[in-house]
Amino acid sequence: MSNFREFTKGLIKENPTLVGLLGMCPTLAITTTAVNGIAMGLATTFVLVCSNIVISLLKNVIPKSVKLPCYIVIIAGFVTLIEMLMKGYLPGLYKSLGTFLSLITVNCIILGRAEIFASKNKVIPSICDGLGMGLGFTLSLFAMSSVREIFGAGSWFGLKIPYFQTLTIFILPAGGFFVLGCIIALVNKLAKKKPPKNIGCSSCPNAEACADKGGCK
Repeated sequence: MSNFREFTKGLIKENPTLVGLLGMCPTLAITTTAVNGIAMGLATTFVLVCSNIVISLLKNVIPKSVKLPCYIVIIAGFVTLIEMLMKGYLPGLYKSLGTFLSLITVNCIILGRAEIFASKNKVIPSICDGLGMGLGFTLSLFAMSSVREIFGAGSWFGLKIPYFQTLTIFILPAGGFFVLGCIIALVNKLAKKKPPKNIGCSSCPNAEACADKGGCK
């Protein structure tokens, strides 16, 4: 149950983008199409999970004085791997993501989870944490890129939507900020906890005892 909680926390409650406001650079820059959003999200998830595994395994070996450079080297190794795979098998997508693929190395989400979680926990919880945070990031990018592509280009995954009036502002930087703000507001609204229905002494099992002592009326 604990591992399941580590996985689900990154989806909404501790979503790295919509709650933590991390990874803003790719979130605003490459979310003009749904394909780009999903590709960047999945690539980041791959690097996040793999780096979490390695850092969790080496947490007692890496000296504290050089832990940050070591984390960056580990992360950069997996970023290089995903770059080579995409360049070889998905050249169009690799070209579309451009330098933002390389910038995964310094993504605050990955470095943050390495420092906060993977370096202090075992492998399985670190995997669950990486998957949850990565999928939360992917869902955020997917939601943003879908809205921007539909309203800005009149298409979704490259498929044209007939008889749809587009607004170019949605694929511009200003549109990215606007869509991000709307999605953050929506998530905060959905995640807001409702107050308990029963407030006061009536729901307390010791209400009668307190009343006898004059404390609860």
